[in-house]
Amino acid sequence: MSSLYEPRAMEGARNRKQSMAELKLRRLQELVARLREDLERRRIPVSEAANDLINYTKKEPKDYMVPSLWGYPARGEDPYTPQQTGGCCSVM
Repeated sequence: MSSLYEPRAMEGARNRKQSMAELKLRRLQELVARLREDLERRRIPVSEAANDLINYTKKEPKDYMVPSLWGYPARGEDPYTPQQTGGCCSVM
């Protein structure tokens, strides 16, 4: 009686192996697609990228997050300082 079920069990194992192979193939194809996208991405030298950043910070409106270029803002003008409201404590 077990001989009737053996071919069917072997067929299930074969299908699983085939589906695992298909899964591996699909993953490899996705990897190849990502690598091709990386190859097509525009590359520039680091010196050019650094110059672009420097030029951007010089021509854009004042950014106080770059104090070496713009200096430190006055306490009232700084949008990043915590705002004081009223006194130091409140009584309920």
